[in-house]
Amino acid sequence: MAYGYISIGSNIDKEKNTPSSLVALARHFGELKISSTYESQAMGFEGENFYNLIVGFASELPVKSVAKVLKQIEKEHGRTHTCKKFSARTLDLDLVLFGDLVIADGRLQIPRDEITRYAFVLEPLAEIAPDLCHPITGKKYADLWHDYDKSNLQQVKIEPPW
Repeated sequence: MAYGYISIGSNIDKEKNTPSSLVALARHFGELKISSTYESQAMGFEGENFYNLIVGFASELPVKSVAKVLKQIEKEHGRTHTCKKFSARTLDLDLVLFGDLVIADGRLQIPRDEITRYAFVLEPLAEIAPDLCHPITGKKYADLWHDYDKSNLQQVKIEPPW
């Protein structure tokens, strides 16, 4: 059994797609540990603000099977994978951690480098897994968040409308 963490992001119909994704994830993985929801500005393009959060889950599935489930849930929510990296999206589900695995296999990158690059991934991860250590740096997520440069932070914790 491995414990994984998924980054969830949406800026198209986010009030519908975000809670719907939580239902779909719970259907596939059972009980979820859910962070607060953060509203953040679109990065790399002009667009609606995103809702971002992190969920933790336990699974006996192999990592590639988990990744396939996430792509299927994205597809069920109208996501197409022909869009540019920085663009609006109905739903973005990224497996950012899976146990202590370190994988660089094509599109499957674990741990995702977004953990240390983007506040919208690191802050909610540090919130629900503060004492967990990054499998490469060995640093706790609470410490990574503490040391993160917040001078240009463009996100706020919100009370979601669902």
